[in-house]
Amino acid sequence: MALHNRISRKELKERILTDTTPRTTISFYCYFRIADPVVYRDGLYKALSAIGVLGRIYIASEGINAQISVPSANLEQLRSVLSGTPALNGLRLNIAVDDDGKSFYVLDIKVREKIVADGIADPDFDITRKGKYVNAGEFNNLTNDPETIVIDMRNHYEFEVGHFENAMEIPSDTFRDQLPMAVDMMQEHIDKNIIMYCTGGIRCEKASAYMLHRGFKNVYHLEGGIINYVNQVKEKKLPNKFHGKNFVFDQRLGERITDEVIACCHQCGKPADTHVNCVNDACHLLFIQCEECRKQYDNCCSSACQEFIHLPEEEQKELRRGIDLGRNVFNKSRSRMKELIK
Repeated sequence: MALHNRISRKELKERILTDTTPRTTISFYCYFRIADPVVYRDGLYKALSAIGVLGRIYIASEGINAQISVPSANLEQLRSVLSGTPALNGLRLNIAVDDDGKSFYVLDIKVREKIVADGIADPDFDITRKGKYVNAGEFNNLTNDPETIVIDMRNHYEFEVGHFENAMEIPSDTFRDQLPMAVDMMQEHIDKNIIMYCTGGIRCEKASAYMLHRGFKNVYHLEGGIINYVNQVKEKKLPNKFHGKNFVFDQRLGERITDEVIACCHQCGKPADTHVNCVNDACHLLFIQCEECRKQYDNCCSSACQEFIHLPEEEQKELRRGIDLGRNVFNKSRSRMKELIK
């Protein structure tokens, strides 16, 4: 059996868009020791391919981070595959809040140095010494206290379209930069309750361990992140303190949590919270665009990109030669936005 996809991504995307098989989008992670990430990766690829799993999974010696979709009928088979690893037996799976089953169209499992790039070089850092978990009800109760500090450990473009009430943004483009910045920003609040959150829990769990490592005492993190919080709120009929959209790193680019639109179109400034990728293959910038600007700019982020896509195809290919901008599918750094959105 092949251990990598060998079909063109364009064909795979067309297949999933026309496939009527009900699918469930799921995310999960776990920090645990993997002795040989490559061997573990190959075995997992075989097992998940066999039950029709699609998605993006990172494996490292520190654990696993996964965003996937699975045929809904095979959900129990997925649990069975995961339970073959003792650390993953009974693991909480975050079920997507707003799901059309078209979140992924290929299975990619990659071995990385870390499942969350953190820039931590201190050998004394211990990921297992983490903050206290809080569920949705505990989060609501703690945040009713005005002295509690709520920290969003996501990228700024995630915060932009949706966040918790009174949440503090750590204004950085990368998680590795956010960690020391959060420590610096919280020095004056070192004795207060600090709750950290992210999309599914993986970043805020590591961030809570880092805060404890740097001398903070009363550190909490939201178990299962925003996704688990919203599911618990619905299940238990609790007050919802999250407003707007929850950004997700798949084809959906967002889960609608409330009807509020708290962001603006990056081109005209009108209320909008739909993330899109610039259609120009030499750009692919991720940005927020309203319907009117989508039509005006032909799905592009700028007039320059709009002009580019109307050049002859051969000329476009020549101008793109040697340029790899694939990462911009999930890249919206502040500096790049200032350069291109005019």
